[in-house]
Amino acid sequence: MTSERREVQRAIAADPSTIFRLLCDPHGHVAIDGSGMLMDATGAPVKAIGDTFVVHMDREALNDRPMGRYNVIVTIATLVPDREIAWTVAGETRPSIGHIYGYTLEPTEDGTLVTSYYDWSSIPPAVKEAGIFPVLSEGALRATLGILARTVEVRSSSTTA
Repeated sequence: MTSERREVQRAIAADPSTIFRLLCDPHGHVAIDGSGMLMDATGAPVKAIGDTFVVHMDREALNDRPMGRYNVIVTIATLVPDREIAWTVAGETRPSIGHIYGYTLEPTEDGTLVTSYYDWSSIPPAVKEAGIFPVLSEGALRATLGILARTVEVRSSSTTA
C-alpha cells in the first residue's frame, strides 16, 4: 500500500457471488456506505466495464468541505464477476480526476476475504497539491466493510434458515 492508496480487508461469511451482486447494484453502495455521504442512487445494476450510475451525495457527513448536496457519475473501470469491481467518479459537469474505488473478492473456506481499496495515485499533481486527498479515512472504509458483512451475512443466513 502506498501513501496514495488505502486498502482494508475483512473476512465475510458470505460467498463471493452474493457480495458481488450487492456491489453491482447502485442501491447496494448506498446501503453499505460507512462514510455517510451516499444518500441515494439512480441506475440499474452494472454488468460491464463502462456502465454508469448516479450517486446522490451529501458532503455534510464529512464536515470537511462546504459542498452540500451534489451528484456523481460512477463509471465501472474493472468488472471481473465474483472477483473484482472498481470504478471512477466524475462530477455531472466535470470529468473524473482519476481516483478509483474498488473491491476484490477472494474465496475462502468460510466465505470471502474482501479488500476495499481507494486509490488516488493517478490524480493530477495540482489536485494532489491542493491537499484534499484522501477524501475517505481508513475508518470509513472499515465501517463500510462492517456494514457489508452485516448486510450479506444476514441475507445469507436468512436464505438458509
